[in-house]
Amino acid sequence: MVQPKKKKIFFKSDTAQAVMMISPMLVGFIVFTYLPILYIIRYCVYNYDGYNKLTFIGLDNFVRIFMRDPAYWESLLNTVVLSAGKLIIEIPLALLFAVLLNKGLKGSGFFRVMLFLPTIISTAIIGLIFSLMFSAYRGVINTMLTDIGLIAAPIDWFGSKWSAMAVLGMASIWCYLGINIIFFLMALQSVPAELYECAKLDGASASRTFFSITIPMIGPIFRIVLLNAIIGSLKVNDLVLASTNGQPGGRTEVVMTYVFKYFFGYSGRRVEVGYASAMAVVTGVFLGIITLIYLKSSNKMTAE
Repeated sequence: MVQPKKKKIFFKSDTAQAVMMISPMLVGFIVFTYLPILYIIRYCVYNYDGYNKLTFIGLDNFVRIFMRDPAYWESLLNTVVLSAGKLIIEIPLALLFAVLLNKGLKGSGFFRVMLFLPTIISTAIIGLIFSLMFSAYRGVINTMLTDIGLIAAPIDWFGSKWSAMAVLGMASIWCYLGINIIFFLMALQSVPAELYECAKLDGASASRTFFSITIPMIGPIFRIVLLNAIIGSLKVNDLVLASTNGQPGGRTEVVMTYVFKYFFGYSGRRVEVGYASAMAVVTGVFLGIITLIYLKSSNKMTAE
């Protein structure tokens, strides 16, 4: 007896439910992420101020970036320097705090809350707080240093490039340290206790246990934390706008604030949507290259 052919079901019930659940987020992602990217790519080849008619200029915006705008490359270099300096301190410090909190010492719960608290504060507010703390006129830091006799006169922290960059680095570390601690703490708590017991029986020292057991076991989370920290550091924007706003003389400008000011005519700049779009594309390609290099090197280290 020939059995009738079963109807081919393209979507199983659970698959249809999953698609329906993620569709609102997926639609929002397409509308608010991919469509703006397409518009940005379109504006790259136009001279457009946001109001008047678009004027096609071909690749002139890109020529201007690479040949006639050294300030853009200085802002990009500032971004790389700030990101590298911040990550050298932030990642080891977050791991150290996570290890200490994982030991379950007295008061660990209090310190978890206090270290995570800056993460839920707006980055713009943190920038404003640090700008007031390091203000040359009645700033908290200058007042404290003067009172204990370390300095004779207030320091103009935002008067030179490197002191202002140091303040930005400290503000950024304080802002993002807590979330990295939480990630590392979750990774540490997933390491089986039996491994540490075996290492203790074998007479392994604390440093040998840390580098031979802890670091390899939290390796996947460590790579994710580092990648997020790199991308987040390269995209810093509101912290700079709320604290230094690129001062002194635009020397602490980072690439995202530089693009932002051309996009919206901020700080006296003329609105140049086309040129800002071209800079955004170049910056996006740069971020993509950094991410690709990191992923390739990370996969290579994992394979080895």
